[in-house]
Amino acid sequence: MTSIASRPLSLLDLARVREHEPIADGIRRSMRLARTADSLGYTRIWFAEHHNMPYVASSATALLIQHIAAGTRNVRVGAGGIMLPNHSPLVIAEQFGTLETLFPGRIDLGLGRAPGTDGATVRALRRDGTEADRFPEDIMELSGYLTGHSRIPGVNAYPGRSTRVPLYVLGSSLYGAQLAARLGVPYAFASHFAPQLLEQAAYTYRENFAAEGSLQGSDAHPHFIAAANVIAHDDDATATQQRRKAEDGWIRTMLGRNKALSSEDVTQLRDHPAGQQVLGMLSKTVAGTQTEVIHWLNEFADQVAADELMLVNLAPDEEVQHRTLELLAPEPSN
Repeated sequence: MTSIASRPLSLLDLARVREHEPIADGIRRSMRLARTADSLGYTRIWFAEHHNMPYVASSATALLIQHIAAGTRNVRVGAGGIMLPNHSPLVIAEQFGTLETLFPGRIDLGLGRAPGTDGATVRALRRDGTEADRFPEDIMELSGYLTGHSRIPGVNAYPGRSTRVPLYVLGSSLYGAQLAARLGVPYAFASHFAPQLLEQAAYTYRENFAAEGSLQGSDAHPHFIAAANVIAHDDDATATQQRRKAEDGWIRTMLGRNKALSSEDVTQLRDHPAGQQVLGMLSKTVAGTQTEVIHWLNEFADQVAADELMLVNLAPDEEVQHRTLELLAPEPSN
């Protein structure tokens, strides 16, 4: 088997910046990867809102989406996601309405409930941490702006009104699954770093999906997106080496926030409970040859009846990132 069976295949790009390199280099690397994905027929590429993280370049998410959309032709580009509690729904409607106006039919808006940062940065964003309590209401307000049915009399999004940018709820818990089902919108589960509730979330979402009254309209149907980390290469040893390098990077990021970890430190931490916990976050990861990775992804998708796979290209080396996309590329449509 040389392709993923009958499912859209998409990408989540974490817009990584390497240590000691200019941020612009990380953004240029994301553009090159997006162009490869575009040429190979991937469905969408998403970027996530994070703040106060020196090695992530997607904090101004809408601006990065605009840049990538301008440099590609066909692939959908969107947020995976915008952390809505950090923003006014009106401002997000204006931003993504502008994007949809510039790139018609190519913009997605995934929405998350977490702040995407630490407490001090939340305060710097002029938030107090209670905004997440309004998440469902904020989604409804945002949807009203984008559909031309504002919930606030006399207030509309220009641009944005009636652009109908598609909304997705993102999450790593049953809360997100229940909310997406109640709103009748697609749900993307972050199993690439929080796999524990994947199967239960998929079941909860499908069992409770409410087509009547859906924000998608009368023809709404469940659409479940499952995320997985991937590394594919012609040489199995290279794929294995890249996985080890990526795991070490996660350990450094998660456990070395207040100090620099040496290679020896990282090696010791792999067998420590804290290191094992970090590696457990990456349990939905596959690295190997084309045949091995595709077989694993098809089994993974079937396990939760995923309607779409969101791949996180975990390879640290750019050459391997591009080869991964080539080896896993969807079959051309007739």
